[in-house]
Amino acid sequence: MSDADSAAAAADSAQRLATLQRIGEKSRAVVELWLGEGAGRGGPPVSPELAQDFVALGQRLMASPMAMVETQAAFWQDYLTLWQRTTQRLLGQEAAPVIEPARDDRRFRHAHWSENATFDFIKQSYLLCARCLHGTVKGADGLDAKAQRKLEFYTRQLVDALAPSNFAHTNPEVVQATLASGGGNLVKGLENLLDDLARGKGELKVSMTDRTAFELGRNVATTPGKVVFQNELMQLIQYAPSTRQVARRPLLIVPPWINKFYILDLQPKNSFIKFCVDQGFTVFVVSWVNPDEKLSHMSFEDYMFQGPLAALDAIEQATGERDITAIGYCLGGTLLASTLAWMKEKGDDRIKAATFFTTMVDFKDPGELGVFIDEEQLAALEAAARDESAGP
Repeated sequence: MSDADSAAAAADSAQRLATLQRIGEKSRAVVELWLGEGAGRGGPPVSPELAQDFVALGQRLMASPMAMVETQAAFWQDYLTLWQRTTQRLLGQEAAPVIEPARDDRRFRHAHWSENATFDFIKQSYLLCARCLHGTVKGADGLDAKAQRKLEFYTRQLVDALAPSNFAHTNPEVVQATLASGGGNLVKGLENLLDDLARGKGELKVSMTDRTAFELGRNVATTPGKVVFQNELMQLIQYAPSTRQVARRPLLIVPPWINKFYILDLQPKNSFIKFCVDQGFTVFVVSWVNPDEKLSHMSFEDYMFQGPLAALDAIEQATGERDITAIGYCLGGTLLASTLAWMKEKGDDRIKAATFFTTMVDFKDPGELGVFIDEEQLAALEAAARDESAGP
C-alpha cells in the first residue's frame, strides 16, 4: 500500500471513529431523555374496539373454514410455482414472474429487484403474502362497513411495514450502498435515527426536511406582505397587487390551522399568492397562531368569528371594500363553508364567490379519514389527553 493510500485509510478510520463517538454521546443523551422526560410515555391511543374488530374477523373466518382452505390452497399453489420459476432462473432459464408490483409501487423500481433472482424471489414472496392477507380481510363476510374499513386499513399498514424494502438485508439498494460506502451509510443512518429520537426527547420524531435549509422571506414566504390586523387566533396579512390594473374585490384566503399560511407562498416559481397578486388581486391571508393551553377553551365557532368573519371586517377597514371573493384550503375550506352557511342564515352576503381547494364539506363518508375520527377513537384520544394533562 502506498503512503497516499495509507494516509487515506487512516483519515477514513479517524472519521469513522469520530462518527461512532458522536453516536455514543447521542445514544447516552437519548437514554437519559427517555428515563427522564420520556418515561412512561406510549404511542398514540388505540380504541379497544379495534381489538374487538380483529376478534370478530377471526370468528368470521373460522365460521367459513372452506373459504379459508381455498384461500390457503391458492396461496400455496402460487408459492410452489414461484419456487419452480426461481429454480429455473437460477439454472439460467427464462421464467415469467408469478406476480408483479403495481405500476405505481415505487418500492421495487430498482433493477436488482427483477434482475437478481434472489431479490426477485423475496419481492414476489412478499407480494403473494400481501395479496393473500388483503384478500382474506376484504373477503370476510358479515362485518359491518365501519369495522371492515378499519381492518383493511390497519392490515395494509402492517403489510406495508413488513415490506422487504424496509429492511437493510433485503433491500438491494441498501446492500449496494453499504458495499460502496463500507458501511458508512448505516452509520450515518443510525446517527440520523438518534437525532430524531433526541428531537422527540426519547420518542421517534422523524425529520422530513433539512430544518436549516429554509428562511422566511428568502426561499419560503417570499411574497412581500404586511400584517394589518390580529387577534387571539390569527394575524391577517395583506399583499398588494403587482399590476397597474387592480381588481375591485379583494381576495381572502383561509388556510387550515394545521398548516402555516406560507404553504401557499413557498418560492416565486410555485407561490399561489404571488400568482394572485400578479393577476391584479389585493390578497389577504389568514395566518393562524400556534395554539397552546391558553387557547384550549376555543371552539370551532371561535375560529369562525375570530377567523373569516373578523377578517371581513378588517378587510373593509383596510380597503373600504365590503364585498370580497374567498378561497378556502383544506380544513380552512371546511371552516369557510360553515361560515358561508352561518352568513346565509344571517343575511350577510359580503362573500360574493368562494373557491375550495382539497376541502371536505360532507363528512358522511370521509373515506379512510373515518378510521381516525369515529366516536371510539375520539374517546380514546380524549382520555389520553386527560391522562397526560393530569400528570403522574
